[in-house]
Amino acid sequence: MKTIAIVNQKGGCGKTTVSINLASTLAELGQRVLLVDMDPQSHCAVGLAVPEEQIEQSIYDVLISRTKNEPIKLTEILWQISDGLELAPASIDLSAFEQQMTGIAERESCLKDTLKEYENDYDYTIIDCPPAVSLLTFNALRAATDILVPVETGYFALHGLSKQLETLSVLCRRSNQDVNVKILATMYDIRTKMAREILADLRNHFGDKMFETIVTFNTKIKEASSFGQPISEYDPASKGQKDFRSLAAEVLSTQTKQQRHDFVNSLSEQLDSISITANELLQAAAKQPEVKIEPELQYEGDKLEITLDNQEFSSAEGRAWEELEEEVINYQTHTEEELAKVEPAVIENHQETLEEKLSDYYGVDQVHDAVVFVTLYPRAENVHIAGDFNNWRPELTKMQKVGESGVWQTKLELPVGRYRYRYVVDGKWQQDPYNEKTEMNPYGELNSIFEVK
Repeated sequence: MKTIAIVNQKGGCGKTTVSINLASTLAELGQRVLLVDMDPQSHCAVGLAVPEEQIEQSIYDVLISRTKNEPIKLTEILWQISDGLELAPASIDLSAFEQQMTGIAERESCLKDTLKEYENDYDYTIIDCPPAVSLLTFNALRAATDILVPVETGYFALHGLSKQLETLSVLCRRSNQDVNVKILATMYDIRTKMAREILADLRNHFGDKMFETIVTFNTKIKEASSFGQPISEYDPASKGQKDFRSLAAEVLSTQTKQQRHDFVNSLSEQLDSISITANELLQAAAKQPEVKIEPELQYEGDKLEITLDNQEFSSAEGRAWEELEEEVINYQTHTEEELAKVEPAVIENHQETLEEKLSDYYGVDQVHDAVVFVTLYPRAENVHIAGDFNNWRPELTKMQKVGESGVWQTKLELPVGRYRYRYVVDGKWQQDPYNEKTEMNPYGELNSIFEVK
């Protein structure tokens, strides 16, 4: 059994998204997969639509029971997600794991010992680690045969590698096991010069320590999470699913193993140079306008073919102009002149107004004296927002649809304070899929949180 720990101490890098979708795709390819959630936030259960109020026991109970000589079998807590995929859910109790294990011998090997009993039952175990250096993380790393480090292609993500190196170095001193460590570039947006430069820099410095696959920024993936589905179920034909199929294929074909301490030393020697390069990129990006990759346009009768960064798009097979334009826009933000070459009527939907600029960023943000909420629900008929600011009455705050792309937004003027809220999409209440700050509500569900400063 190969055990892959998904590790990064920086939040917002897509760690849980990678865990869920890699596990799901491996299962789809015929592997027997166990997904273990070691994060007290229990986002794997949320992302797979497992009702939290129905989780009676979690991985915490299994790990703690081994120290009480009343062991609970792992099979007693598992949830069958699909054919070939089972979930060992987390719970908020995991927050107390380190305190509960104080003074216990071999406390860093609890998960490893648990999984060893089931090594013949699964081909792969995927472990979603918490975004912190803790006993939970050490348990995951001790159990792992492979470590996958998702790295967002952004400036601050590079600095997060230093914390990761620290974690790996500590474990190196405590264990002599062989572990294969690889980096996965995530949330890659080809439209930004920063992302392209940093990806090239990562590849230049880490070479074969990186997966060839790149998980691009894809709204379908986040939309799938909001509906509690892996992307393979929500939209099997999406670019996001193609990325995870490619990643799964790489994982299945990986043969080479490398000791962790070799990789740590290699990273340590090069981290400073990468950080310097990233700082230069950040400064350059602040001074220079965004450089766009211009598409190549080729007409053949009524058919239009667009080539952009080696990606080909075609209006053949009866595809609507809007559908072609939406696909291309995922790879490149065109100027008005470029859009005019494609279809003059499309320009009206891409005027550079403040509202449309904001719609490129999903989530909640404070802009001057207002709080702007932006989300994506292409299939929704209506979207409302309810929270502390309107006495949880969604009918009082209706979100406005921006164009035909499925983007919804609203702007509220709110006093300084901390607010809880949820979206109501066609009558269904749900958390904001683009806001990672959440807290449990009395109904066993998650409220999204933001603070006005």
